[in-house]
Amino acid sequence: MVKIRLKRIGMKKKPFYRLVVTDSRNPRDGRFIEEVGYYNPVSEPVELKIDAERAKYWLGNGAQPTDTVRGLLKKGGVL
Repeated sequence: MVKIRLKRIGMKKKPFYRLVVTDSRNPRDGRFIEEVGYYNPVSEPVELKIDAERAKYWLGNGAQPTDTVRGLLKKGGVL
């Protein structure tokens, strides 16, 4: 099953995430198919960039977003 989920790449106490499309069996920070955006919860205001075209493509092809990513996609105006 293909999922859209967060991949953590930040340092300790400074989280930074990439929104990636990956197989659900891969580890959280492991191999992915495509990066569709990023999310920085530490900055003020919060930074969120999503490639809406690619996100819609993957959602149309059956990729399931996690609960957190679903909320971010709503904030980004994709859903």
